[in-house]
Amino acid sequence: MNSVELLRTLVGFDTTSRESNLQLIEFVRDYLASHDVTCALIYNDERSKANLFASIGPVDQPGIVLSGHTDVVPVDGQPWTLSPFELSERDGKLFGRGTADMKGYIACVLALVPSLVATPLRLPVHIALSYDEEVGCLGVRSLLEVLQQRPVKPLLCIIGEPTELKPVLGHKGKLAMRCEVHGHPCHSAYAPLGVNAIEYAAELIAELGRLGQQLKAPEHHDARFDPPFSTVQTGLITGGKALNIVPADCRFDFEIRALPSQDPALVADALKAYAEREVLPRMRAVSAHSDICFSELSAYPGLVTDAHSQAAELIAAFCASKEFGTVAFGTEGGLFDAVGIPTVVCGPGSMDQGHKPDEFVSLDQLKACDEMLLRLLDFISV
Repeated sequence: MNSVELLRTLVGFDTTSRESNLQLIEFVRDYLASHDVTCALIYNDERSKANLFASIGPVDQPGIVLSGHTDVVPVDGQPWTLSPFELSERDGKLFGRGTADMKGYIACVLALVPSLVATPLRLPVHIALSYDEEVGCLGVRSLLEVLQQRPVKPLLCIIGEPTELKPVLGHKGKLAMRCEVHGHPCHSAYAPLGVNAIEYAAELIAELGRLGQQLKAPEHHDARFDPPFSTVQTGLITGGKALNIVPADCRFDFEIRALPSQDPALVADALKAYAEREVLPRMRAVSAHSDICFSELSAYPGLVTDAHSQAAELIAAFCASKEFGTVAFGTEGGLFDAVGIPTVVCGPGSMDQGHKPDEFVSLDQLKACDEMLLRLLDFISV
């Protein structure tokens, strides 16, 4: 099967993060088995999802990991003009959910398998597929625990997120948090007797905005990134029962996307300190049962690979582009890097199309990715 045929099959599996990815994983397992390649499946606790890890070549040598996530974002509420879980071709483009982010890359990797098996290799290639990347890079962590137990660490991991096949050495990290404000309800005619959770949540959100403004100061900039500073934003808020009831509860979710050199937890800690120092005492002066609680939703580290490192030299050896860049979106790359596996992000398509209705990858990009992987094969061949 070529990469287009494989992509057609992969797109046909609805692997939205809220769904199981097992049909796709089992297809890949069986496809690899048909080429005499065995793989390990690492399941979640419910055994409803799994990572996949397979090796081709001499496993006693350091090799190269080709890594991708199998889950996709929802299509709910998006004005698709084509069936999202059926591959469609038009004007040199292949449409379907996940074509760009990032089943196109996975299809190209799988299309390379027959050549990998037929060619004597001096270095192994490892295929790593994960679940739940789109909801906080959750699944890959158990896969990395398995990798850490292996006696030989890979030389390089290539995360195939869509970069138009331009090698990316850096991206920001992310911390997603939830804040729950618990006040005291009463009839709105007697508002001063209550603790308005929405109004106090609004104070906290305003403080988050001030903290975000501080991060924009020139001394915190890193010109390699766009925007060149860490960012903070509140994305979800809910609270209240009725207009004539002082709301007892309000909840909001916020995120910090931090430059690799900065710790996003410092922003969360600053907000917690502000809540304890400035907000909570005024709430408890009215009702002692008032409270403000913070919890982490998800987090992953940033990535910054040295442009003069062995990993950068390796990707330059078979990648068509010699110019390294950064991206605004996050990947699993920082987690690979954190366990000592140097990582580069490089894959077909553009994130301009990812997560959008009528998502697509061009046939030219898919072909170019096939060619890049064949150059990789030449590089690691005996």
